[in-house]
Amino acid sequence: MAKKSASFRFYAQLNDFLSSNKKQKEIKYAFWGTPSVKDAIESLGIPHSEVELILVNNEPVSFNCPIINGDMVGVFPVFRSFDTSGVGIDRGGSIKEFMFVIDANMGKLARLMRMAGFDSLYSSDFEDDQIVSIAQNERRIILTRDVNLLKRGAVIHGYFVRATDPWKQLSEVLLRFDLHHRVKAFKRCLPCNGVLELVDKDEVKDQILAQTARSYQQFFRCSSCGKVYWQGSHYERMNRLLRQLMEEDHRRRIPSRSPDNKLVKPEDHDLKDSINKPMKTPKVHQEH
Repeated sequence: MAKKSASFRFYAQLNDFLSSNKKQKEIKYAFWGTPSVKDAIESLGIPHSEVELILVNNEPVSFNCPIINGDMVGVFPVFRSFDTSGVGIDRGGSIKEFMFVIDANMGKLARLMRMAGFDSLYSSDFEDDQIVSIAQNERRIILTRDVNLLKRGAVIHGYFVRATDPWKQLSEVLLRFDLHHRVKAFKRCLPCNGVLELVDKDEVKDQILAQTARSYQQFFRCSSCGKVYWQGSHYERMNRLLRQLMEEDHRRRIPSRSPDNKLVKPEDHDLKDSINKPMKTPKVHQEH
């Protein structure tokens, strides 16, 4: 039996996962049998959780679509400013509540996500199996820098965080999931993720210094671990940094204007041009 081949092209940030000699280029994929497009994509290095839209010979398909000899495959990431509803990958329902489970080597990001008000589970002892199980059972989004974790078949929603600096990671996640309007700062406990509740000073006076009690009137207590918070210098510093990040992200998100004076975002051109540009000799492709 002769070996078969198909051509793949990955767009925009999906190229982050490719070696330099494969970025922004057509890639030949050689295979036997009839592998699914999902298997082919992941064998080329792209986690399925990063994929939003797959076109085989210009037709949208699902992950289980079989690849056949001569197929032309375009693979696209999530585009914030382009509507892929009706043609994008079906992941069993859209995300209604943005809750996260964060990989064991990203503790600083977990604290910043909690600071921004997002329900973010984290433990330095988390094993990959635990993370996947938590994500499945609680419908949480996995945040990780482990590509292999996102390639696990049971992963539904996940994201590979590119940045290594914690504040840049926070910015990246907020932009990726369009979360800026959902930020509710200082509503969660940084160490444990519990919800903070307003309490009377008398209820926590044994947990704070006398000078702190004299200087501040408003106190919050974690409903899970009991840690007490107040709006001191640390709060002011963190609040200032978060506000600066939000302002910088807002400037980055301001759309530019196209030649016909329509407001667009840079990624619009990549996706629209790629979908509208015909592939080589399209043929009818059916899923089995």
